[in-house]
Amino acid sequence: MAETQTDYPRQQQFFEVCAAVIKRYHGWTISGDPGDMSKPCLIVGHHGFGTMTDPGVFALFASLGWLDRKLPVTTLMHDLNWKMKMGKAMEEVGGQPASRKTFSDAVARGHHVSVAPGGDYDTGKAWRDRNKVDFFGRSGFARMAMDEGTPIVPIVTAGAATGAFVVTNGAGLMRKLRLNKVPGLKTFPVSVSLPWGLTAGGPPPYLPLPVRMETRVLPQLTPEAGETPERFARRVQDTMQVAMDELVAKRGPVLGYPVKKG
Repeated sequence: MAETQTDYPRQQQFFEVCAAVIKRYHGWTISGDPGDMSKPCLIVGHHGFGTMTDPGVFALFASLGWLDRKLPVTTLMHDLNWKMKMGKAMEEVGGQPASRKTFSDAVARGHHVSVAPGGDYDTGKAWRDRNKVDFFGRSGFARMAMDEGTPIVPIVTAGAATGAFVVTNGAGLMRKLRLNKVPGLKTFPVSVSLPWGLTAGGPPPYLPLPVRMETRVLPQLTPEAGETPERFARRVQDTMQVAMDELVAKRGPVLGYPVKKG
């Protein structure tokens, strides 16, 4: 476990609370070995569905607490958290508005950095894409890692996007209405969740189904000779997808739990 961090004194406690919640509710397990994390790394994860009660975000935070690291973690977050007056609470546990400068400053201070590059599209992905790792062509995270010389530690969680049924992400509608240029309005998901039932535009904080979640931490990735940020980003995405497919293949038919024989 990580040592106490003075930059974010409540961070490890927050990570452990997230882990306790999803272990009890989602039967969460984690495995893997990223290698030496004594120097800053960029930790790349993904969303499940939704925002404040997104199981994927809980799993990512819990994973950060599980890692054998000695450095604090700065998490790059959507500035919507600050617009919703949640910024101060996020800052206490390591959250900062996502930007190139935030990343550089965090690395300069000797921090790891975590990010979920899929952003708005990832948080509202449709049910058919629930087991898909997709950064939607975004490669800025890879460029930042290459510029700063930080290896990438990928983290994937199976089951994170199965706590609600998302009919469509509504991205096409947003483009037709030309609203996709507005921050936070890339998608307009239509979903069925507890306790709200059918909602459009993404549900308020919802109660995910108690599906089993399993996380795998993958070995560090570094750019190959002559590799562009776009290709490096795609390789990270493809590596995560392979791991996701392996985890999904082992999931049982009942909320992800295997059926006990005998």
